Amino acid sequence: MTQETMERLSDRIQALSESQTLAMARLSREMKAQGLDIISLSLGEPDFNTPDFIKDAAKKAIDDNYSHYPPVNGYLELRQAISAKFKRDNNLDYPADQIVISTGAKQSLANIVLSIVNEGQEVLLPAPYWVSYYEIVKLAGGIPVPVETSIDRDFKISAEQLENAITPNTRLIIFSSPCNPSGSVYTAEELTQLAKVIARYPNLMVISDEIYEMINFESRHASLATNAEIFDQVITVNGVSKGFAMTGWRIGYIGAPLWVAQACSKMQGQFTSAPSGISQKAAQAAVEADPAKVAYMRDEFLLRRNLMIELLSEIPGIRCNRPPGAFYLFPDISEFFGKKTDGYEINNASDLSMYLLKEAHVGVVTGEAFGNPECIRLSYAASQDQLKEAAARMKKHLNRLH
Repeated sequence: MTQETMERLSDRIQALSESQTLAMARLSREMKAQGLDIISLSLGEPDFNTPDFIKDAAKKAIDDNYSHYPPVNGYLELRQAISAKFKRDNNLDYPADQIVISTGAKQSLANIVLSIVNEGQEVLLPAPYWVSYYEIVKLAGGIPVPVETSIDRDFKISAEQLENAITPNTRLIIFSSPCNPSGSVYTAEELTQLAKVIARYPNLMVISDEIYEMINFESRHASLATNAEIFDQVITVNGVSKGFAMTGWRIGYIGAPLWVAQACSKMQGQFTSAPSGISQKAAQAAVEADPAKVAYMRDEFLLRRNLMIELLSEIPGIRCNRPPGAFYLFPDISEFFGKKTDGYEINNASDLSMYLLKEAHVGVVTGEAFGNPECIRLSYAASQDQLKEAAARMKKHLNRLH
């Protein structure tokens, strides 16, 4: 893009950064198109196909003519099914009128932030955070405020850290559990401790992003909103993309206080209206199903996590914890900073990510995109054979650095 065309764009879009996960995926695709054998571990997408029982529901929806405009906040029968799911799986009571269906959880997040954050208000982002949190806050005119964590604490903030980060200008907190990019999972007790802090600030709102709820290896998923004293301060975000391998169906949803749900519906009505009716009927089949029907995906992800941790442990300079959820590893690679080889000098995680792509032909994402410049994110949503090959390539080329 030329300087002349840049000047014709709005300040808003010029200030918005490209998603680094999508950028790395784009570079990987471009190199593949050139005939290079690229293993991309950059995108957060299950490599499973959507289960047949969900596809069958979508086919029936086509035959039943679900091809007209749905209500802006989603079909009532889907919202009722999600209400029942919240009660069944999360012990949360969100009536159908407090639920809004959107075109993916990303739109759910944008609706919320645009609806409740004013220009200049602060939004706390425990780091590492998902890349789009930061940019959505900027787009709304808010001020993103990262709260640092470390691999030694499994990338989770403490109640004390939260208390110290809150100012009179803090409007919102956004966090995910299980977390993208770290795979960290907050226990029920840890969430209770955070809730005690949040309860002291009744005007403070929290987005609890639970899109990876079904990929939890070690414990029952805990929802922040089960802490009754802050139920009306929490907006729970979820969707069907990760747990049901439905990324392309684009269905996310929120459970929220009624005033937030109404605001998000109003916002959505001026941007996209409701998502595809066919996708909504597919999502209804997903949330009504026994979660055990898709547990095979979680079980396979666990095998891959253990495999990848074992393989990375054999590479000197990589430090990795054992995340209990999602399908990511977020290893600390700071020992490579200052090292060189064959025209490459590694000064940060972005340098290392590009080195691995160009030389090892393995696509990963820099931790800088997630607010932690000492790490990289690897998705293990790939076959075990691909993971073994990727780790072997990484080992070979990282060992060249000196």
